[in-house]
Amino acid sequence: MGKKLPTIKEIAKRLNVSVSTVSRALHNHPSIGLRTKMQVQKLAREMNYEPNQKAIFFKQGKTFTIGVILPNLREEFFSIAINGIEDVAIKNNYNVLISQSHDDPEREVQIVDTFRKNRVDGIIVSMSKNTSNFDHFLQLQNYNIPVVFFDRAPSIEDAYSVSCSLKSSTLSMIDLLAKEGHKRIGFIKGPDGITLSKERLDGYLDGIAKNKLKEDNTLIVQTDLTTEGTENAVAKMLALKNPPSAVIAFNDYVALDAIRYARKQGLKINKDIFFVSYANLPITYYLDNPPFASVEQFPYEQAEKAAVMLLELINKKEDAEIPTRRVVLEGELVIHGD
Repeated sequence: MGKKLPTIKEIAKRLNVSVSTVSRALHNHPSIGLRTKMQVQKLAREMNYEPNQKAIFFKQGKTFTIGVILPNLREEFFSIAINGIEDVAIKNNYNVLISQSHDDPEREVQIVDTFRKNRVDGIIVSMSKNTSNFDHFLQLQNYNIPVVFFDRAPSIEDAYSVSCSLKSSTLSMIDLLAKEGHKRIGFIKGPDGITLSKERLDGYLDGIAKNKLKEDNTLIVQTDLTTEGTENAVAKMLALKNPPSAVIAFNDYVALDAIRYARKQGLKINKDIFFVSYANLPITYYLDNPPFASVEQFPYEQAEKAAVMLLELINKKEDAEIPTRRVVLEGELVIHGD
C-alpha cells in the first residue's frame, strides 16, 4: 500500500489550530497572522501536502478541463492548431482532452457525449466533413457547456466560431493565374457539408467573372477528400477535350494527390499544368513540386482565438455578453515559386 497523502485536518491537528485557519493560511488569506501563515505553509511543505483538486473543482463548479474534437491529427493543419489551444489552456491553468472524429459523425456524437459525462467546462470543435446534424452540439446548452467552432463551423445562427475568410484570397488566386496567362482554370471543390466549400466556390466564380474568363461547369469537379476521390476528379478534368492549364484544389493535401496523379499522366507540374490550393502547410516548402501558390489559413491563430473565446464563455458572469460571436481572419495568398 502506498503512503496516504496528508490532509488539512492532519496539519491542523499537528499545529493545534482549526481546519479553517489552515485553509486560509494556505491561501494567504489576510485574516491570518504572518507567524501562523508561515508555520502552516512550512509544515505543509514538510509533509508534501497537495490540495485536493476534486474538492476544489466541486467548490468552484469547474473541472478546469476543456475538450477538443478534431477531424484528424495526422493532418498538419490540425497538429498546428492544437498548439494554439494548448498554449492558451496552459497559461490559464486548464487541461486539454483531445479526440479525433476521423470525419465520422457517429464518432463525433460519441465523443461529445463522453466529454459531457466527464464534465468538461467547454468544447472546441472542428467538425467532421460529413456532419449534417448539429443536435449533439445544441444539446450541450442544456448542460451549460459552451462550444466554440474553428475552421469547420456549422451553419447555426448563434454559434460561436473562428474561421478564415477564403473568398477574397480565392479571387486573388484567379487574378494571379489570369495574369500568368491561364484562361481555363479548373476547380476541385470539397464535400458540400463543409461550409467553406461554398465560400471557395463563390470566390472562384466571382474571380472567373471578374477576369472575364468563360465559365464552364465541366471545369468544376468534386472530391470527398480521399486520394481516390481526388484522382477521379482530376481524371475528369484531364479527359476534357480542352482541359484546364491550372487547377485550384480544395487544400494542400488534395493538391498533392492531384499533383501526383498528374505526374503519373506524364504532365510536368507548374509547366504543363499548375496547381494552387489552401492551407499553406509547412511541408510543401520541402517538396520538389509544391503547389504554385497556397492560401495561408493561420491554423494556430484560429485555434488560439477559439480557445480565448471559449474561456471567456466559461468564465463570463451570468448577465455578461461576449461581444463577438464570429471571428473571421483574412486568408493570405502565398506564392511558392515560378
